[in-house]
Amino acid sequence: MDTTVDLDTFSSLVERPDESARRAAEERWQEAGRPRGGLGKLEELGSWLSSVQGRSPVRPVSAPKVLLFAADHGVAALGVSRLPAKGGTAARVRAVLDGTAPVTRLARRYGAEVRVVDVAVDADPADFPDDVVTHRIRRGSGRIDVEDALTPAETVRAFRAGMAVADEEADAGTDLVLLGDLGVGATTVAAVLVGALCGTDAAAVTGRGSGVDDRVWMVKCATIRDSLRRARPVLGDQLALLGATGGADFAAITGFLLQAAVRRLPVVLDGVVSAACALVAQRIAFRAPEWWRAGQSSGEPAQAKAYDRLTLTPLQDQGITMGEGLGALLALPLLQAAGDALADEAPRPFVPSAPKEQPKLPSAADLLRRL
Repeated sequence: MDTTVDLDTFSSLVERPDESARRAAEERWQEAGRPRGGLGKLEELGSWLSSVQGRSPVRPVSAPKVLLFAADHGVAALGVSRLPAKGGTAARVRAVLDGTAPVTRLARRYGAEVRVVDVAVDADPADFPDDVVTHRIRRGSGRIDVEDALTPAETVRAFRAGMAVADEEADAGTDLVLLGDLGVGATTVAAVLVGALCGTDAAAVTGRGSGVDDRVWMVKCATIRDSLRRARPVLGDQLALLGATGGADFAAITGFLLQAAVRRLPVVLDGVVSAACALVAQRIAFRAPEWWRAGQSSGEPAQAKAYDRLTLTPLQDQGITMGEGLGALLALPLLQAAGDALADEAPRPFVPSAPKEQPKLPSAADLLRRL
């Protein structure tokens, strides 16, 4: 099996959002006789929506989707989380699927669909619906402080699975993705990636995650320290980094973020896991962060460092650390408000200065044929 991916392809295919649409949105607001800055953050969000949609007036958000990548991590066996290493992730997936998880209840209130993508949950795939396990790579991952999380072939498969999910959502008409994760031990893995890419030591990126006490924090910090030693030799190869000290969910989310940018599908990031993947994706395509917004600050030090490197400012500070896309979902009303408030504020529609036929955006299958 071919275990290589030409990541340079993304650098050339990811374009910036439409700056002319952004400017038109700002001009429409001023021409409407409204006070400059009168809507505060909503004006900036409305202009961003115009730019990623490539149109003005902005189209209100009408088809948002919470997208959760689920996987288990070998480091959870070290006790780095308050959640059970065995069965903890599977239980969270079942709660989302049966509608009892907070994210599904809030998604119903805000009018968003919820989709779970199991890429490496340590459970029998028969335990979940077929559409959940379609992109399953393996059960769990290696303990990254002493071994690779994935083989090179598995890393590529997970990365490509994320690309395929981005195509599926773009083709289904999703107009905003609220990105989240489900996985015990995932904040430890995220801290390793952020620490490696930002050149910091373990203590600077080790957070409380699931609410661990001082003793467990020290175990977590030592695990991150040992994993950083394994990450640094492969820093120059993003896929190798994801395979050595990431996991199937991290590789899939990174592939998803890049292909979503290619397909011009805007994404709201959630916690430290999606922030870490975004940092890896930025190394591959420097324009990609312009297609993302940071939903909230979770208080995790690794997330703060990642957002600083990405120059993303969280929309809210709710301190939510449980993942599940909750932080991203809570930003949805702000984006809906921005779209609704600025949709028809000005007297004239935006007319592109040089109308041209919209190019066909390459799908994952198109990209893979080029690799």
